[in-house]
Amino acid sequence: MRHQYTLAYGTHATPDEGQCAMEWVSYLAGEPHSDQPACVSTVLRAFCTSLNDSLDDAPRQKLRPYLARTIGTADDGYDEARSWLAMDWLIRTYTPTWLAAAGLNVLALELAELPEIAASSDLQPALVGLNGARRETRAAWSAALGAARPAAWAPWAAGRAAAREAAWGSAGAAAWSAARVAVGDIAGDRARAVAREIAGDAAATIARAARAGAGRSEARDAARAAIAPTLEQLQRSAFELLDRMLPTAPVDLSALLDDLASERSLPVT
Repeated sequence: MRHQYTLAYGTHATPDEGQCAMEWVSYLAGEPHSDQPACVSTVLRAFCTSLNDSLDDAPRQKLRPYLARTIGTADDGYDEARSWLAMDWLIRTYTPTWLAAAGLNVLALELAELPEIAASSDLQPALVGLNGARRETRAAWSAALGAARPAAWAPWAAGRAAAREAAWGSAGAAAWSAARVAVGDIAGDRARAVAREIAGDAAATIARAARAGAGRSEARDAARAAIAPTLEQLQRSAFELLDRMLPTAPVDLSALLDDLASERSLPVT
């Protein structure tokens, strides 16, 4: 018998109300219902929880093949390395992707070609590049806004805020959730803040350009459509990052669910 199961947004008091990624891991591992399974690395738990809740329902289901591989990672000695992988991704993949999408290709290449960020000493030179990119994206946003009258600033400000939140939700928040577990350096906080601002201004610039060419009723949809390819690209990249942070041994999830269903009363949906 082959079981199918669905990942839901948020946390749930009981499995009958739904199960998020980590609640499913608790079930797979034979632990009590919880979104904090004891068998999972704190870094992986943070990353999967944030990614689960940042994705829409359909892409959220793409987390399922990775979940069984998180079991047994608690205290395996790799969490610091995982956190630095997430920080490196935030600086050298996430941020350049938004820069390139906004047409700032030289800056994107400069960040992407930085040496791997694997320790606190690597953050200071990375911050130099990030700060330069922040100035450029701020200038690009200002240029995109153009000579809008003060009365028109409010809707554009609201559009900018929405674009910034969408940009951070495209796995940036998940990467930072994982990075902050072991990267406690102040420079790490600064890098995160600057990366978020760069991505937000880049997304707002892209959205502003799309809205400018559309009618009032179509403007919001045009803005969303303009940043959608970058959101999807980063979501795919986030799954690649998760794969790198996980043990490589394959897991037969269907067989595992079959065994669990025969042993436990908790239904598989």
